[in-house]
Amino acid sequence: MNIAVLKKTRRAPEVGDVFAMKPPDGQFLFGRVIDTDADPLGVGGAVLIYVYRARASDKWPVPELLRGQLLVPPMMTNKRPWTMGYFKHVENRPLSVMDRLPQHCFKDTRGWYFDQVGTRLAGPVEPVGSWGLHSFRTIDDEISKALGIPLSPEE
Repeated sequence: MNIAVLKKTRRAPEVGDVFAMKPPDGQFLFGRVIDTDADPLGVGGAVLIYVYRARASDKWPVPELLRGQLLVPPMMTNKRPWTMGYFKHVENRPLSVMDRLPQHCFKDTRGWYFDQVGTRLAGPVEPVGSWGLHSFRTIDDEISKALGIPLSPEE
């Protein structure tokens, strides 16, 4: 993995949580929990996250996190990035309407588009993410590509 383990936790992610990640260049990246009941697999309970372009040398204070400045499209994942220690909870801020994209959009392997709860959309709405549940590994890959860091080798 390119993203370092910071601190493992059993604390479940909550809507509004801000979390930090640490790529190999040592500059922290920040993400935000947008929803905790996304539904990419038809069973609910997935965590919809944003990862922002904002970087900082420390986790605190958290830089401004703007929905128009995402590093990668929104992703849906499970709690493993937190329990494995790749995402470190920093604080919780209530979400405002301005913190959320007006429409979430994910493309499946057939070329169809869906929102985070599985409602089919007529067409793409940028930014378009990948439909499905991301693992901590695929999140690491997406972030690495966006930062221009070589992907970590398969284990």
